[in-house]
Amino acid sequence: MKIYQPHAWPQTVEEAIVIQEQLRNQVITNDQLPSQIKYVAGVDMGFEADGTISRAAVAVLSFPDLQVIETQLAYRPTSFPYIPGFLSFREIPAILDALEKIHTTPDMLLCDGQGIAHPRRLGIASHLGVIINIPTIGVAKSLLIGKHKELPETKGSWQPLIHKGETIGAVLRTRTGVKPVYVSSGHKISLLTAIDYVLRCTPKYRLPETTRIADKLASAR
Repeated sequence: MKIYQPHAWPQTVEEAIVIQEQLRNQVITNDQLPSQIKYVAGVDMGFEADGTISRAAVAVLSFPDLQVIETQLAYRPTSFPYIPGFLSFREIPAILDALEKIHTTPDMLLCDGQGIAHPRRLGIASHLGVIINIPTIGVAKSLLIGKHKELPETKGSWQPLIHKGETIGAVLRTRTGVKPVYVSSGHKISLLTAIDYVLRCTPKYRLPETTRIADKLASAR
């Protein structure tokens, strides 16, 4: 997969904020999907040597049967510290290395992190989507910002995630009686379509199959 990197990677939070403010205007939150989704992918990160080495994993699955087609790993020195709200600058460089290795270009990518449910509306899913120009969805395990109403316990239930009067995502129950996930548009996909695809990629467990497989690879489990 050919990757074009549109900006230099920052060394400071101040430089990172400038990039986020520039790229947020390029995020598309309406559906611009291929006519048929044949392949979905997940990306995840692990770290080695006390966090100094980033280990990125990508897993490409067929859709809708969710069979593994291809996986790849990439390693590189970690160049940005762990700071909430700036996850993409720590993780995307190695993720791009892993994506460059795959031969099967996905039609959609699910990220273990936020999309526009982010203080500057550019979480890792949105940031990555703009760079690779592929529809992306943020599927986070924890809440970063926003509030929501109480969520029913049944699978498929969801409530809007609101921040400063704006719907920025949804809290979604992917399995009855299990903690929800936080879904938001990444790039080139609407919230309702993102929720639909997350549920279709989550047949059994709390997390999408794309995320589960990529997580195992990234964590060497």
